[in-house]
Formats: sequence, C-alpha cells, structure tokens
Amino acid sequence: MKIQRITYLSLGSNQGNKLENLQSAINLIADRVGAVQKIASIYKTTSWGYDGEDFYNTCIRVSTYHQPDVLMQKLLAIETELGRVRNSEKDYADRTIDIDILLFDDEIIFSRETKIPHPRMLERKFVLVPLVDIARNVIHPVVKKQLHICLQNCDDNNEILLTEEKLTRPIPLSEKYNYIAIEGNIGAGKTSLANMMSDEFNAKIVLERFADNPFLPKFYEDKERYAFPLEMSFLADRYQQLSDDLAQFDLFKNFIVSDYYIFKSLIFAQVTLQKDEYALYRKMFDIMYKEITKPDLYIYLYQNTDRLLENIKKRGREYEQNIEAEYLQKIHDGYANFIKTEQNLNTLIIDVSELDFVKNQEDYKEILKKINLS
Repeated sequence: MKIQRITYLSLGSNQGNKLENLQSAINLIADRVGAVQKIASIYKTTSWGYDGEDFYNTCIRVSTYHQPDVLMQKLLAIETELGRVRNSEKDYADRTIDIDILLFDDEIIFSRETKIPHPRMLERKFVLVPLVDIARNVIHPVVKKQLHICLQNCDDNNEILLTEEKLTRPIPLSEKYNYIAIEGNIGAGKTSLANMMSDEFNAKIVLERFADNPFLPKFYEDKERYAFPLEMSFLADRYQQLSDDLAQFDLFKNFIVSDYYIFKSLIFAQVTLQKDEYALYRKMFDIMYKEITKPDLYIYLYQNTDRLLENIKKRGREYEQNIEAEYLQKIHDGYANFIKTEQNLNTLIIDVSELDFVKNQEDYKEILKKINLS
C-alpha cells in the first residue's frame, strides 16, 4: 500500500501575470505531485535579498506519495515548464515561479540535493505568514515550536500585504467520487485502467472474477447450451461481490474503482439468451438491481472492433480467440442502448481507439483529465 505524506510548499512569482503563474503551478502540482488540500491567501511582498519587482507569495498543503528527492525533481521540472530560468551567478533574481519544499511530514533531511525543513524559512515572513494561514499549529521539527510561535519570533521587518486575489484549489478524484465504475467491451482495457487508477490514487479496487467461472470456457464452445447458466452465475457473483465490497469501505483507501457495473449482466444476457430465458433472467436482475449501490461516475471505454480483436488476441486467453466481430458489435450496441436509456447515471464516454494508456503515460494522463473534468 502506498503511504501518503504531507508536504508544505512555498510558491512565489514576480514576473508576468503573477496570479496566473501561481495558479498554473498549483494545477501542475495537483496533476503530477499529489492532491492539493489547502491553499493560503496571497500576500504581496517586496523582493527579498535583492532589488526587484514585488512578489506574490502563498503556501499550499499537498498530500503526496513521492519521496522528497523525487518530489524535488518534479517541482524543478514544473518551474522549468513555467519559464523559470536559474542564474548560477547570483542567489536571488526575478522569476516567473519559485517553488520550495518547506516541510515534509516531521522529517529532517540534510543531503546535498535536499534540505528539509527549508533552512531559511524561519527568517522570512513572506514564507511564514501564508504558511501559518494553513498550518498554524504544525510543529517545526528542528526548533520544536508551533509555526505561529515561530512567526512571532521572526525578525524579518519587510512589509507583507494581504491581497484580494484568490486561487482555485483543484479538486482531487478522491473528493469528487466515492465509487467509479469502468465499463467497456471485451478487450477495451477497463481492467487495466482500473488497476492503474487504483495504484495511483490508493483506491480500493473491485475486479470481476470471470477467471473463476467454470461456465465461461464452455460457453465459448457451445453458446446455446451454456448461455443461461453462465449469465445466472455471473449475475449472482457480481451481485454478491458488489454488495460485499461496496458495503465494506476501506478507511485506508481514498475511493472505490471497479472494472464492471452490474448492468453489464443485463447487456450480455440480451445478446446471449433466448427470449424465454431472458424474460426469467430479467425478473431476477430487476430484484437485485434495486439493491446495488449506483456509482458516482460510470465510465464507458469505447474501442473500435479492430482494436478489440487485436487486444483479445494479444492477451491470449484461449477461450476468447474465436470471438467474432459481430458478437462484439452486439455487445457494444447493448452498452450504447443502456447509456442512452439509463438517465440516472453520471456517464462519461471515452474513445480510447487511438490511445494506448497502458504504455503511454500521456494517453493515461489525458484520460484522467477527462475524468477530472466530468
């Protein structure tokens, strides 16, 4: 299990659109470093240590899985992306953005690359004032005093002015959703995406137990004979699994992500069952469906048929190798009809036909961006 750590960062800008620079930095930190939990007010201060333009300064509280050395590298990359140019000839200069690690939990780190707590933070009101806004009673791990006491003891006489400018906190997935269901056709990549999101966001994962179903290989050999016992066994197993797992929320996980939703049972049953079998099946399904928790977000991954067949072939499950394009199209049509008629679900359709989010990090980030904007 990944361990979340709390870090406090100082942000400053005195070039260009200073408010925009700070907001851009915060957005990138939320995207690449971790969830931004708190943002202090913005303070206007004179340049510290040299004669330059006035700064806008703030502090943020971030929850991250990254170790301090990795965190530092990511912050330096964000600075560079936002136009920060470092001048090795002097310590202080105008800058579009400046991001410093002030605290990392209660750790004390003095290496060549990283010094935590920031060695000069207690000397600077432009750091301490916004930091106290969001971490008043946090104890400095070296001097062993609360930060508001450290501020009272600070000898910095430079003027610091509260501005009316406001920054927007990016809302992380863990706060937007309690339960995300990812659906898609056979071979669309729903399990891969669910696993990746679970790993990145420390989410509890619920995966379909299709591999344990003894009727599945038999179904692909003789669909007419084994369709009904297959669909009934899937329905029973999905109902039990979702009922149990969604009722027992893990306090150490941020949210729940599953690679299926129980309505999948009805979609496949419509394709595989005879009319009289489906009528009986539907009665059982309707009873169970009323009791199942609905997801806060229902994601449907659309993948064109050629890519589906290619993915099915690549993963090499023997019983899937004879699946035909016509069968996959029927499954997709069932999902399309469900999405069109089910008005009570918050649905997001993502076309992944031209994406390879498993191997390409940019494609994966693009999917997360769509989810965040939904």
